[in-house]
Amino acid sequence: MKNRYLCANTLPFVCMRNIFFSLFLSFAAALLFMSCDERDRYVTLSGYAQGGTYAVKINLKGVNTPPEEISSRVDSLLKNIDRSLSGYNRNSTISRFNAGERVFPDSLFIDMYSRAYDIYRLTDKCVDPASAPLFDLWGFGFTSDSLPSAAKVREVHSKCGMGRLKDDMASALSSDGSLRPEDLIADSFLQDMPELNYNAIAQGYSCDLVAEYLYSIGVKDMMVDIGEIFCDGLNPSRKPWTIGIDRPVDGNNRPGADLQEVFHVPAGPHGVVTSGNYRKFYVKDGRKYAHTIDPRTGYPVDHNLLSATVTAPDATLADAYATYCMVIGLEEAKEFISSSPELEACFIYDEDGEMKSWCSDGFILVTMQK
Repeated sequence: MKNRYLCANTLPFVCMRNIFFSLFLSFAAALLFMSCDERDRYVTLSGYAQGGTYAVKINLKGVNTPPEEISSRVDSLLKNIDRSLSGYNRNSTISRFNAGERVFPDSLFIDMYSRAYDIYRLTDKCVDPASAPLFDLWGFGFTSDSLPSAAKVREVHSKCGMGRLKDDMASALSSDGSLRPEDLIADSFLQDMPELNYNAIAQGYSCDLVAEYLYSIGVKDMMVDIGEIFCDGLNPSRKPWTIGIDRPVDGNNRPGADLQEVFHVPAGPHGVVTSGNYRKFYVKDGRKYAHTIDPRTGYPVDHNLLSATVTAPDATLADAYATYCMVIGLEEAKEFISSSPELEACFIYDEDGEMKSWCSDGFILVTMQK
């Protein structure tokens, strides 16, 4: 009270000095608060999705949304994707569509179909989401059949293909927004509706949708891992994100346990996907049958390319092109990547029993384990 009285009545200069000092302290405190608030704050969110687990590592710097809310929104988004697009969920829209039911497609279902049709064209029919029965036939889909006869392959193959369907799902919807599978058929000679299977791009697509949400709340540094990967910005060490490539040997079923290569993801937003034939396969009569089916022939591929890791502007494309490379084989894949400026890749292949790697010019290796 004494100081306040003197300041107000007898020492105006001291009063002003105290006021300025107080303002300085307030300003300094504000700067300190802002500095603390703007520090990097990396957190990892995880959960279950699409028959496995996911992990999302993000920098909360500049983000006002609490981690709990972000985690809840990511979980909700992945559940919506599962309800719409998962062939493993028997009550999903795609499962009911494949069973011949009339469905009410949501925006995810329509958007995925559009992306799938574009990818079918971009990959010259090598990535064909309307070839689900072929994967079932060979035991890599949602059934356990295997080693079909040549006649059976021809029969099933004749009923497959995105080219037999309309390229615009929205135009096939009824006035009430529903869709009958038969209304999507464009080929007048086709009697049976081809079944859809988005396994070649669904996880990449899921990564992109999660990343889209994270961007919307201000996240700049992120790694989204849902089996496939999307990343942007920098890791907690303020360096490019680093990713390992599993050694493609039969029985290497635990990601990260045995690595063949480690690399830095290029700057900017990128999807990163590895496709290979060392986890999903079976051996009959001494021959290995891999889960990569060439939709053009109806048969599993048979070449020396063991795995293809592709980086692309988004994870959907990376997913699609990794599969595409596994279909066309090593030499064609090299030519394709070398002529595609937006793509980088690392191919691991077998040469006379020895495992070797080929990487495009922009694929930055950190270490090589022999």
